[in-house]
Amino acid sequence: MNYLAHLHLGGSGREQLLGSLYGDFVKGPLDNRWPSAIEQAIRLHRRIDAFTDRHPIIDRARARFPGARRRVSGILMDVFFDHCLSRHWDVYADQPLEDFIARFYRILLAEPDLPPRLARIAPRMAAQDWLGSYQAFEVVEQVISGMASRLSRPALFEGAFAEVEARYAVLEQDFFDFYPELLEFVRQAQQEG
Repeated sequence: MNYLAHLHLGGSGREQLLGSLYGDFVKGPLDNRWPSAIEQAIRLHRRIDAFTDRHPIIDRARARFPGARRRVSGILMDVFFDHCLSRHWDVYADQPLEDFIARFYRILLAEPDLPPRLARIAPRMAAQDWLGSYQAFEVVEQVISGMASRLSRPALFEGAFAEVEARYAVLEQDFFDFYPELLEFVRQAQQEG
């Protein structure tokens, strides 16, 4: 799952939202560097990633790509599933997407102690409305291109957007099949504490 899904799944409290995003920016052990609620959200983020990575529906979705693309197919699915979530937000959330995103950006930009890499991109994330832009499928292509430009082997993503586009309907169905199971996993994980 990518940024939007983690934010949706992690809880609506300030520290839950921050920790849900920090999960992509904080690596290694959590040595009480962050408040406990943020660290709890980071741990949930990691559990969501592990659940997603080993789920049979995700395996099925990744297998839809040619063999050479499977190495990065998980990344492609993360981005595409955020697109699906943003397009079908009202099915999974009570609060309008625009309100959810606006509140999150206010929280993010008011936080003085962001992880360094996140602190560098947070103003741009909000100004360019990265989360809201996922509704447009063309943005998936921009995200894929941006990721490719930061890799030592950008060729891994050459033609990837066309492959996602050609499989749009079946991958969207994979999202519909998977997301309710992920929601249930998160509900149980939050009950366990």
